[in-house]
Amino acid sequence: MHVEFAFGKSGLRLALPDTFDYQVLEARAARSLPDPAHALAHALVHPIASLPLSELARGKKSAAISVCDITRPAPNKQTLPPMLATLEAAGIPRDGIRIMIATGLHRAATDAEIREIVGPEIAATYAVLNHDARNLDEHRHLGATRRGTPAYIDRRFMDADLHITLGFIEPHLMLGFSGGRKLIVPGLAAQETIKVIHSPRFMREPHAIEGVIEQNPLHHELCEIAGMARHDFMLDVALARDRAIAGVFAGHAQEAHRHGVQFVSDTLLKPLDEPVDAVITSAAGYPLDLTFYQAIKGVTAAHHILKPGGKILLMAECREGPGASEFQHMLKTFGSYPHFLDSIRTTPVVVDQWQLEKLALIATKFDVLFYVPGLPAGFREHFGANMFETPEAALAALEASLPHNARVAVIPEGPYVLARVIDELAAA
Repeated sequence: MHVEFAFGKSGLRLALPDTFDYQVLEARAARSLPDPAHALAHALVHPIASLPLSELARGKKSAAISVCDITRPAPNKQTLPPMLATLEAAGIPRDGIRIMIATGLHRAATDAEIREIVGPEIAATYAVLNHDARNLDEHRHLGATRRGTPAYIDRRFMDADLHITLGFIEPHLMLGFSGGRKLIVPGLAAQETIKVIHSPRFMREPHAIEGVIEQNPLHHELCEIAGMARHDFMLDVALARDRAIAGVFAGHAQEAHRHGVQFVSDTLLKPLDEPVDAVITSAAGYPLDLTFYQAIKGVTAAHHILKPGGKILLMAECREGPGASEFQHMLKTFGSYPHFLDSIRTTPVVVDQWQLEKLALIATKFDVLFYVPGLPAGFREHFGANMFETPEAALAALEASLPHNARVAVIPEGPYVLARVIDELAAA
């Protein structure tokens, strides 16, 4: 059987061993809207549980719009123009509008990436600013949450009269779903905030996983911080398989997001009758598999449908290597998954430890194999025999480790599939 996996920009076509009983889980996607421009315009005038954006903007002198960074395929070039036009028509001058790149702790966007994120015309005519989580002086302290998390949000965002987020909704490995509040925290938060919300206290919560919102304590923490930052209006979209706009959800920060989450969840959910022996998956290709840090989402999305002790084979290009410097250091020194989990249990949180923690929590229960050619040898060697130089070698190792007719789920688009076993769904 030949399968085309999402891998980098060009994909990866592989012949899978004929010894397995396969179940291919294709990413379900809603149909793209026939007239997305009309849907966007309608959503701004008739938002969910909110006044129209034009009325919210009337009398305001400035607005800040938080948008996704280069690691997310948000269609800002379609969603930004009607929003900007609405703000200016309501009286906010062009020089009073700031577009904030919600990097969280990711690197700053380059000039070329800013043009890719917002479009060359907007990049040339509006203030487009990178967030810098490592510079505390650029943030305003808003107090602490009920759970004690210090809330520091980018001062340039807070200084605006109107606070808006613009994103899209997809499953998220710890927050349930992206979009909405995530464009404020961690998107525009200082590392002093980000470290706390990514500490073992939240990362080891059983409901801090893909597809879970209402029972997810991290979701509620972020909603509280976004509320402290006065999250005035949001516009999120759902994407079709070709990444065209399939749904538009604008308005009240939590109500509109909840509508979008329901739409995406209903679309992406793939129920299985029983767990499988192994999963062959991807990290959904570019831009999600730019780094090994991001590619881990392919592993976290896949483990929900495995039998105890099952296996995951992840294939991701990782053309930019491991990720940020702190994550690189951890990859080189972590030793083993159990040792890493023990070592961070009570120590101060280090930037990016949460992603390796999520991987380690899974890899201590399941066997995780990798084909990640962009990850340099100096990092791959620390994963021992579970790193492979070619996809064929990885598939051969998987085949040798499983019985004949093992049940194997194939997920060509990785985290874009929200897969669950029916019994687990009933118990949730």
